Amino acid sequence: MTDGTDTATTDAATTDAYLRRLGVERPARPTPDALRELHLRHLRTVPFENLSVHLGEEIVLDEKRLLDKVVEAGRGGFCYELNGAFGALLTALGYDVTLLAARVYGEGGRLGIPYDHLALRVRTEHGGDWLADVGFGSHFHLPLAFGERGEQRDPAGVFRIAEAEPDAAGVRGGHGAADAADLDVLRDGRPVYRLETRPRALADFTAGAWWHRTSPHSHFTRSPVCSRVTEDGGRITLSGRRLTLTAPDGTRQEREAGSDAEVLGIYRDEFGITLDAAPAVRGGGTDG
Repeated sequence: MTDGTDTATTDAATTDAYLRRLGVERPARPTPDALRELHLRHLRTVPFENLSVHLGEEIVLDEKRLLDKVVEAGRGGFCYELNGAFGALLTALGYDVTLLAARVYGEGGRLGIPYDHLALRVRTEHGGDWLADVGFGSHFHLPLAFGERGEQRDPAGVFRIAEAEPDAAGVRGGHGAADAADLDVLRDGRPVYRLETRPRALADFTAGAWWHRTSPHSHFTRSPVCSRVTEDGGRITLSGRRLTLTAPDGTRQEREAGSDAEVLGIYRDEFGITLDAAPAVRGGGTDG
């Protein structure tokens, strides 16, 4: 990965196992079409989940540890884990991958903490640049053209990448260079997150991951959640004990799981995750 550090090289066996989990063949070349297929299959097969937070499991932002979790253990993760692992896979397949930091827009349009989110800038053969993100939950299904500033239609909505206006401190980012200014990613006209264009290393996100895992202000500490895109382009989500099926047109069906055994069965049958015990909510501690 082009993230400013030396990273482990994903071995061929791990790469092949990862591709088997996604249900795709190894692409012959790092093309945009292959990237789109990998991206969509990842969203359908590797769930966005925060179960480690509520199972008391350690979260380590190390490439090998992330691949062990996603490939060997058959788990998912949140943004740092999913995009970290996906970036390693893409690099092994010949893509040029850069880790980017983002701050997520919250209530009232307030931006979240630094290193709030990790996304990927992916360069395909012949120099095409794409924004890939398999670690945000409900988001675009297919990579966005990084340099395009017009609307980009996707099964999940209409997305746009726009140069950001000054933030609350009057800063646009990028140290004044227009081509390095922060970028806003918008969905259906609403800003989702603010993306920095400076390359980052995986270890840079350690503090952000710790905050999301421990803070009472983090939504990840409030309830276990597990979610993935369905084959028809909808979404299935288990939040606590509430199972939600969202159709491609946005209509929802919801029901409550009545027992731990039922919860464990949903994790196993719908998300491919086998657990010994249902995760219990572990609220964050103090922020100090």
